[in-house]
Amino acid sequence: MSSFVVALDVGGTSMKGGLVSESGAVLLSERRPTPRADGPDAVVATIRTFISDLAAAGDGVPVGVGLAVPGLVSPSTAVYAANLGWRDVPAADFTMLDIPVMLGHDVQTGGLAESVLGAGRGVSDFLFLPIGTGIAGAMILRGEPYGGASGWGGEIGHIPVFPDGEQCACGQFGCLETYASAASVGRRYSLRAGLEEPVKAEQVVSSDDPIAIEVWDEAVEALSLALATYTLLLDPSQIVLGGGLAEAGPALFDPVRTRLVKRLAFRDAPPLVPAALGVDAGMLGAALLGWRAAGRPELGPGWVLDVRPEPLVS
Repeated sequence: MSSFVVALDVGGTSMKGGLVSESGAVLLSERRPTPRADGPDAVVATIRTFISDLAAAGDGVPVGVGLAVPGLVSPSTAVYAANLGWRDVPAADFTMLDIPVMLGHDVQTGGLAESVLGAGRGVSDFLFLPIGTGIAGAMILRGEPYGGASGWGGEIGHIPVFPDGEQCACGQFGCLETYASAASVGRRYSLRAGLEEPVKAEQVVSSDDPIAIEVWDEAVEALSLALATYTLLLDPSQIVLGGGLAEAGPALFDPVRTRLVKRLAFRDAPPLVPAALGVDAGMLGAALLGWRAAGRPELGPGWVLDVRPEPLVS
């Protein structure tokens, strides 16, 4: 076996980890639950064990570790993650292995993977926008994620598209996420329809119910407003939409594209394209970080991916 790194994408519900070789081969991968309810120390301990198990399953010793984690992140520290309860966790705390470790923001790391390996390959400036339970964004500038002065850059989900609208969980009013995330689409439909439990967003998208049509129309409107603002500020070559809601396909892309074109009356709208890497983006981005930690930042552009998602680690 050639040399390899451990790559781990840490989410609030689950973690996906794997071993990735210098040629980009995913040698094995596995998904495990994130024990968020057990507290921040339990999550860190689980990550340490997961990394050790992955490393032990490889043929040899990994040369680096890459971790994609939520919240405010620097390459060496998980500064703050509200949903995991972390504050100032050093990268070295996540592994018992004496090898280099590099951290990255989860969405920005997914954007890095789409830039190097996916829908943004060959495109220097684009927005990577996963639309799932929430909405976050990664600004890719000159091929690299841009986090801004403090690492919070790309929080497009909290652009106030309707300033007098509903209050968001973040405390602001009228945020994009409050109207266009998958969770919000289901919640807003259920509320208007008088249902006790939220429905899934895909049920709203595919329904002929007038309430569903209205809720979906508001989501599309909110998204087109936010994307028009982003386009006018940063002039991206393209916009890459990912996450669960992007699986709606033409039901999402067609109306958003039409409204974006209308809103940008004096200039062309950037192309809207689907993300290419799906749920593997974070783990593959973490692999790129792992190779950077190992002193091999040139790896990635020549990779031909062959992802093996089945669990091969006990």
